[in-house]
Amino acid sequence: MRIDLHTHSTASDGTDTPTELVRNAAAAGLDVVALTDHDTVGGHAEARAALPEGLTLITGAELSCRIDGVSLHMLAYLFDPEEPELARERELVRDDRVPRAQGMVAKLRDLGVPVTWEQVARIAGDGAVGRPHIATALVDLGVVPTVSDAFTSEWLANDGRAYVQKHELDPFDAIRLVKAAGGVTVFAHPLAVKRGSCVPESAIAELAAAGLDGIEVDHMDHDAPTRARLRGMAAELGLLTTGSSDYHGSRKTCRLGEYTTDPEIYGEIVRRATGAFPVPGTGG
Repeated sequence: MRIDLHTHSTASDGTDTPTELVRNAAAAGLDVVALTDHDTVGGHAEARAALPEGLTLITGAELSCRIDGVSLHMLAYLFDPEEPELARERELVRDDRVPRAQGMVAKLRDLGVPVTWEQVARIAGDGAVGRPHIATALVDLGVVPTVSDAFTSEWLANDGRAYVQKHELDPFDAIRLVKAAGGVTVFAHPLAVKRGSCVPESAIAELAAAGLDGIEVDHMDHDAPTRARLRGMAAELGLLTTGSSDYHGSRKTCRLGEYTTDPEIYGEIVRRATGAFPVPGTGG
């Protein structure tokens, strides 16, 4: 089985619609794909309806969190999307995305970049606006060559000159809420240092003690020594280890299935979940 547990669609900051995403996942030879848009489940219904035969959909979201001033992302799988407390927190984060993005545009303009809010809003379309949309605008303006090059301290990284903080969940609350909604939590790209500051390993241990299920190890932003370090940490803390592409369509260079999750780990995630179930494709 080929299993990719971290992808994005136009419901947040990917360039594939949910329909295109599941069709491209099938074409890439995947057996299982998770749709984990940022702080939203808005793409799930379309992805379900379009799911090709032979491909299984895992519903999820990537939750924006912050601990001790450091941003982190929590992948949540197979939770009940109607659970009110978790739904309310997702809505708070989404509602803060527009003023936050507008603040970053204002900072960029102060830095001499001729970006406009109208340009960013057009790029985001109906998706939950975020930094990748602003990064795309910077590419279009010739300020940086690629979206990834915008995520530096020069521009949009967590410590960047144009960065603006948004409402984010406490990760301990995120774990509690996802578990209460029957879901499973995996800390996304925990040591992706190129994105900015990372949480210390002591915090990962505290999250594990609070019920964190796993950490994303095989990811494009982790080099080989980092992956080895994370595997050792996971073994010590009793955490599951996943691998994923973090696919964003044409917005990033990663390909669907570039990194994958072991079928046994996938089976354990499904076993632990009670809020929702994998959706088998029927040729939609």
